[in-house]
Amino acid sequence: MAHSLSAKKRVRQNIKRRARNRHRKELVKIEVKAYQAALASGDVAKAEAQLNKTVSRLDKVAAKGAMHKNTAARKRSRLALKLNALRASGGVKPGKTAKAGKGTSGATA
Repeated sequence: MAHSLSAKKRVRQNIKRRARNRHRKELVKIEVKAYQAALASGDVAKAEAQLNKTVSRLDKVAAKGAMHKNTAARKRSRLALKLNALRASGGVKPGKTAKAGKGTSGATA
């Protein structure tokens, strides 16, 4: 237990800062979940808009020091990779491509 006045004040400050940082990180998690939902819908335009919001939130949180800037950059990169995969698949959900079937090359016998 802190005894000096300055140590007690530091404890109070740390409690406030921890709550503030946890809230900021929670907001990032909410944005990421919304982005993943936009990706799952297969709508590229919606996913792009949500990615912009998510990246903005990540940068703000990193600027405030609640998250390290390299952590934010890593998350931003991984989110962009998922959008690029969606674009490459032509707007179809990644991993849900329509295939003809095992062993068929499209030719009819």
